[in-house]
Amino acid sequence: MAQPSLKEKYLKDIVSKLKKELGYKNVMQVPKVKKIVINMGLGEALQNAKLIDSGIYTLSQISGQKPIVTRAKKAISNFKLRAGVPIGCTVTMRGNHMYEFLDRFINIAMPRIRDFKGVSSKSFDGRGSCTIGIKEQLIFPEIQYDKIEKIKGLNVTIVTTAKTDEEGKSLLRLFGMPFRN
Repeated sequence: MAQPSLKEKYLKDIVSKLKKELGYKNVMQVPKVKKIVINMGLGEALQNAKLIDSGIYTLSQISGQKPIVTRAKKAISNFKLRAGVPIGCTVTMRGNHMYEFLDRFINIAMPRIRDFKGVSSKSFDGRGSCTIGIKEQLIFPEIQYDKIEKIKGLNVTIVTTAKTDEEGKSLLRLFGMPFRN
């Protein structure tokens, strides 16, 4: 199986640029993407159980993997929530799958976001990982409009081995991620 183009770009160009930019002596110190986690919260599934199936379909189309259904850990009476009730779904991608998704996300899906000005630098968590909130899943071309019952949002978390936000930001910038000025 051939390597994804983004992985080849990382190995050939980005590693050497980051090594020079960050002043590392060893190639193993250069930050890399560990995994990408897509999470979709479906709190309205308490009233409509079909939303869980819709969320599973959406995430499997976007990621190419079968998502895991997340369940409530505690019962919260104010939200009419019982422990063990399904309230969302999540999928974790690693390896070549992850690079292919990142390529599609940066080059195809992000330009389709309405009124998009770039990813905020506040979306980093302090350890080099970036979480991007998306208001509607329809930006992904894999999604068919007919099969969607309700427009839902999702979170895409890109987990890197970077030690600081600046390292993570420079890694994602070299991948082609558009950042706000």
